Amino acid sequence: MKLFEQPAHVLHDMLVNKEITSLELTEAVLARIDEVEGDVKAYLTITRDEAIAQAKAVDEKIAKGETISFLEGIPGAIKDNICTKGVKTTCASKILQNFVAPYDATVMTKLKAQNPVIIGKANMDEFAMGGSTENSAFQKTGNPWNTECVPGGSSGGSAAAVAAGTAVWALGSDTGGSIRQPASFCGVVGMKPTYGRVSRYGLVAYASSLDQIGPITKDVTDCAHILNIISGRDEMDSTSVNEEVPDFTKALVEDVKGLKVGIPKEYFVKGMDPDVEKTVREAIDKLKELGAEILEISLPNTDYAISTYYLISPAEAATNLARYDGVSYGERAEDAADLVEMMTKTRTKYLGEEVKRRIMIGNYALSAGYYDAYYLKALKVRRLIKEDFDKAFEQVDVIVCPTAPTPAYKIGEKISNPLEMYLQDACTVPLNLAGLPGISVPCGYSSDNMPIGLQIIGKALDEETILRVAYTYEQSQSFHNDRAQLGGN
Repeated sequence: MKLFEQPAHVLHDMLVNKEITSLELTEAVLARIDEVEGDVKAYLTITRDEAIAQAKAVDEKIAKGETISFLEGIPGAIKDNICTKGVKTTCASKILQNFVAPYDATVMTKLKAQNPVIIGKANMDEFAMGGSTENSAFQKTGNPWNTECVPGGSSGGSAAAVAAGTAVWALGSDTGGSIRQPASFCGVVGMKPTYGRVSRYGLVAYASSLDQIGPITKDVTDCAHILNIISGRDEMDSTSVNEEVPDFTKALVEDVKGLKVGIPKEYFVKGMDPDVEKTVREAIDKLKELGAEILEISLPNTDYAISTYYLISPAEAATNLARYDGVSYGERAEDAADLVEMMTKTRTKYLGEEVKRRIMIGNYALSAGYYDAYYLKALKVRRLIKEDFDKAFEQVDVIVCPTAPTPAYKIGEKISNPLEMYLQDACTVPLNLAGLPGISVPCGYSSDNMPIGLQIIGKALDEETILRVAYTYEQSQSFHNDRAQLGGN
């Protein structure tokens, strides 16, 4: 296998044993970018010179016999809604096309303490609004398994980069499935931690009660290591939880004997792709064979999750995006007679269609006369959805289901039908509404040879059990070793 195909934990050992240098590894990844980025288009910004400098600094450290941390010298990508000091942070929106972040997000501060090589900022749906990365204002990202298909979204660039070998690891953000669904579509591992487990300070807000940053990696081991790095209480984020962070790598144990695994009947719905259902059922059978106890459970309010999510998230988005008005920062439309016209022209010119759609829905749901009928009712249903999970977790340790109802679809296939696009989130949004952790791991392929993801859901702050189940399943299979055959490799 080529260097860019290896997971971070293998590369870390190779660096420690001086089998490779960080410069060799970084140049291999940059060469891979030169080879395939024209087709994949995973990046909005590539920080080539900085990456080479970071790699050389790590090599000097190794040469002196100093110990290196897990991610030190290993190239990764950052979703372009995570503030990175001195680097453009555009959120894939024209309104922020020239915005250079003046500070680091907390996750960036934690990462930089590890001295990784940051290759660049990954493409995404504008302001994280979308499930296909087709809503980026700058380019459409292709799925490395078939570049005519979407990589998923909104963290499509991050997932595509890891799948294509143009990054060894990546960070994404997940508001309604934006890490897990692209991980499923691109055949990689993606984890949404418990709400509050990872600081949101410096993550450009979409929906503040739902957003969460998490890792996208080649395997479960890397996922656990990166979760160790980015988790923890942060004084700059009042919603981050003040709980001790366990060593998640200790959960990487091959053992699910006696664990109770719940299968929600509502998540295997009519209209689900038959390949997805078959593949996920086979994965469930495998868990049973490995010693888990399988129980059918019910999450009765699942049907209301999509409509609840698409009232709460646009309402929060409308509030969060009110700051993009041409006054403080970002782009400003010229030739306006007064302040109101300037703001109107700015938002009309520089915000994309999906972003405008969600702002309008959100403002409508929050408006006088409609607040109680829509937004307040959605908050009450959100509570019911959380209570469904609470009851389920009285019987089971984890819940297992598909990550997405279909494999990756063709670019352009659903973009003109927002409702059909929103229904892709049926299995992922309930976790964000309930604040629960979830992981997507590869579990097979469709008849078109496109990856399919298995979603494992856990109790709040119980990422360890999820990782244990994911790791046990992964070690019994070889899907995580498969790589997209992009560019004939």
